[in-house]
Amino acid sequence: MKHFLNGCLAGIAISIGGTVFLMSDSKLAGALLFSVGLFAVCVFGFSLFTGKVCYAFDNDAKYALSLPVIWLGNLVGALVMGFIQMPTRLYPTLLEKAKTVCEGKLSQGLLSAFLLAVLCDVMIYIAVEGYKAIPHEAGKYLAILFGVTVFVLCGFEHCVANMYYFTVGKAWSAKAALYILVMTLGNALGGVSIPLLRKAAARFN
Repeated sequence: MKHFLNGCLAGIAISIGGTVFLMSDSKLAGALLFSVGLFAVCVFGFSLFTGKVCYAFDNDAKYALSLPVIWLGNLVGALVMGFIQMPTRLYPTLLEKAKTVCEGKLSQGLLSAFLLAVLCDVMIYIAVEGYKAIPHEAGKYLAILFGVTVFVLCGFEHCVANMYYFTVGKAWSAKAALYILVMTLGNALGGVSIPLLRKAAARFN
């Protein structure tokens, strides 16, 4: 239950980032402000699948088994945020912009979605590990800012953000669910790739 509830909170936090991205007239400003989601996750200790999966091989089986629960919590948080916003005055703008975003995501091939998701979690790892490892306060927050801004501006695929976009854009379908699963697998591979390569490189020291 702890993992699930913290996952819900992370889903809500990322959805807030998605909201400000959709509401921003400037793509750059939206990408920069999207980082509020990962900022909240890191500072308050929420459980975000795309961040937690990076450390799957550093922990035991119990940790690995918590990842699907966290993912489900992220989904519920994204759904809640999307439904909460539908009766508000923001929704017409959110719907219009989210539809465009969703059309772009669902018009690409599955291989494209998978590879862009891999690249997304490489940036998430840089952001999260930077926050954990950099000793200086300014550096910690710059890691989050740069990591998130880059993946958003590049158009990389973040499965939790897309859960929110598909909800607010009323784009959920069997195809959308398939794409979320493919993006989840891509995020997982991207998240563990850099830690595993770092470990392999360390053996040659």
